[in-house]
Amino acid sequence: MTKLTDYSSYADAQAHANSAALWELFDGDREYFNIAHECMSRHADGSGRTAVRIAHADGADEILSFDEIAARSAQFAHWLVEIGIKPGDRIAFMLEPSLPFYTSLFGAMMMGAISVPLFTLFGLDGLRLRVDDCTPSLLVTNDEKADTALQVEGLRVVVANDDMLEEISKYPTRFETRTKAGDMAVFQYTSGTTRELPAAVKHTHRSLVTLMFAALYGTGIRPGDEFFCPSSPAWGHGLWHGTLAPLGMGVTTGTFAGRFDATRLMKALQDYNITNMSAAATHYRMMRNSGDAGKFRFSIKKLSFTGEPCDPATLDFIDETFHVPACSMYGTTEIGVVLVNFPGAEDYVVKPGSLGKPIPGLKLEVHRPDGTPTEPDEVGELMLWKRDHWESTKDLARVDAEGYMYHCGRADDVIISAGWTMSAVEIENTMLKHEDVKEVAIIGVPDETRGQIVKGFVVTDRPASDDFVKELQNFTRERLAQHEFPRLIEFVSELPKTPAGKVHRKVLRDREAAAAAAAGN
Repeated sequence: MTKLTDYSSYADAQAHANSAALWELFDGDREYFNIAHECMSRHADGSGRTAVRIAHADGADEILSFDEIAARSAQFAHWLVEIGIKPGDRIAFMLEPSLPFYTSLFGAMMMGAISVPLFTLFGLDGLRLRVDDCTPSLLVTNDEKADTALQVEGLRVVVANDDMLEEISKYPTRFETRTKAGDMAVFQYTSGTTRELPAAVKHTHRSLVTLMFAALYGTGIRPGDEFFCPSSPAWGHGLWHGTLAPLGMGVTTGTFAGRFDATRLMKALQDYNITNMSAAATHYRMMRNSGDAGKFRFSIKKLSFTGEPCDPATLDFIDETFHVPACSMYGTTEIGVVLVNFPGAEDYVVKPGSLGKPIPGLKLEVHRPDGTPTEPDEVGELMLWKRDHWESTKDLARVDAEGYMYHCGRADDVIISAGWTMSAVEIENTMLKHEDVKEVAIIGVPDETRGQIVKGFVVTDRPASDDFVKELQNFTRERLAQHEFPRLIEFVSELPKTPAGKVHRKVLRDREAAAAAAAGN
């Protein structure tokens, strides 16, 4: 029987892609379904076939098989049951990609608990916010982060090291899954939030089925690909598109562990003979800026990117280096991927700068403020038809006469920097905890490498100095995350306000844009 994975053309996607065809890719059904079984257990056939390749920042390569991860995950699941963990309990883990990471991720879901991946660079405040929100029964972390985790009151912490692997090794290497398709499987935190206390996006086991639309048509994954995604699996792109989607199809995936280095990434792409990569736009910019691309040989056939638009110079670099088009895919953790460019489809033309066209079966439109559809190339708000009503994506866009959609900026105060989504409000609220900060406003400003960087405007009675700037930066990153701080700080006597007394960030953004334009002249 022909499956969706047997088709690669745009025409076939429109003709054959539907919900029933997606379910045919899996063992489970609409009643009983388990992500760990679909991604691991059913592919563990004793052959030792590679599931994950991990490129460590220090140059080491870690190769993990379906057999090994499936066995360790089952042992972890049995151990969780023995220590009293119940289905529906949350198991958080703050780990770099590694055997303990995948053991925790799949082992928790295997026995019916909910996996909660957390970014390894969270400081104490950032970790505490998320722990308070999801109330995990257990946090698994490494030696480096254990001291931070142990400062969270009432949190049970397990250090993922050789001792933990030895402890679980006495348990059986198979576990019978019993989860229903509608049971919760993953709590996924966005890389930023407009609330000080972030809420997790909650995914059921059946979410893996829906995800396959994005995998098939956003990243173009097919059996036989050698896949790689350097995004952290603590975030949506790295977890769902870089980890669960390829493994669910039995496709070998690759990832990056440690501080990102573009040259190390390119060496991994060469050494692993990667044919399909999905990354953030910033990853491509950093490869371009490294100047090292000419040192490596690539086997790339499909490329995709997400997180933010890709600048023209980087698109040119991709064409010259990899000789395949860079396919944007657009979505958010809350709504999933909705616009794609069908990598690998020979009958689909990729338009540089375009977000692409809707995933088969989805309906998107660009609307005016009064709710009416815009004319071609008229800017409006991008809307998704969902559950019998139009839902805002909070982004501005335009659609051309051929149905291609283009991003035209954010409709709110979220900042996207190097693929990370950050909240101006959350950063402001953190900086306001500093005793010398009277007022602060945060905006995103253009940056050649990261797309945007965070700039803070600070009102204070303390004299301005380079040391004070560094102090504020460290104060913020230690409480939120290592990437979540103002890279630029300007001390001002007052902030622009709206008539209601709120900080008027648009005025600041317009000032920065005008200053940048003047500097360019």
